[in-house]
Amino acid sequence: MLTVTDAEAAVLALVDEAIEIVSDPDIEDDERTAAFGTLGEAFAATFPPTEADIFGGFLAIFSDPAFPGLGLSLHIDPSDDSGTRQASLYGDQVDIEATAALIQTVAKSALPFGFEYCLDCDRLRPGQFGGGYVVIREAALEFGSSARSLERALERGHREGVDGYVLTIRDPEEGMLFWNNDSGFGELATATVFSEAEANGYDIVIADDQPEWLDLPPPLA
Repeated sequence: MLTVTDAEAAVLALVDEAIEIVSDPDIEDDERTAAFGTLGEAFAATFPPTEADIFGGFLAIFSDPAFPGLGLSLHIDPSDDSGTRQASLYGDQVDIEATAALIQTVAKSALPFGFEYCLDCDRLRPGQFGGGYVVIREAALEFGSSARSLERALERGHREGVDGYVLTIRDPEEGMLFWNNDSGFGELATATVFSEAEANGYDIVIADDQPEWLDLPPPLA
């Protein structure tokens, strides 16, 4: 469930129509241009034309612009005069990357936003089941999978530093502080995370307390 503004909902409601237009092999260039115009100024502002294609901005969200599709159904609740609406995106053949890019591009008021997904298969094949998540921020998309989370959990039982290392000191007043390459020692949330190779080759900073390497704690979840 995604909470979007009325303006964002109006653009989302045009996505299926836009996909039909760009997927029509019989449409001529002038018809394509005219069809783009009928989608309105808000759509054009959200998906600006490129020099190569008037639908270039829209096609950019798809991993394969030659075969655009989201593999999902979109339901948008009616307006209740609050200025926002609930949008539901669901399906069993969803293009995860394209859906994430669509939300990032259109639903900026909802960011940061995330969703989970599951993988299944009609045959018992290794690696074809599980799931994952997507975290959508204005400037980045973060993808994670249950398979990789399981691998990392198993790796933690065999060696330290699977999740990286942080450089720390113990301050008499503030307690444990963690090094950030840009701002110095501070909270763990802002610490620079080093790989094992980076930590081994790093010229440790001079501080009142002797800095020490600490393996980054695993995620809480």
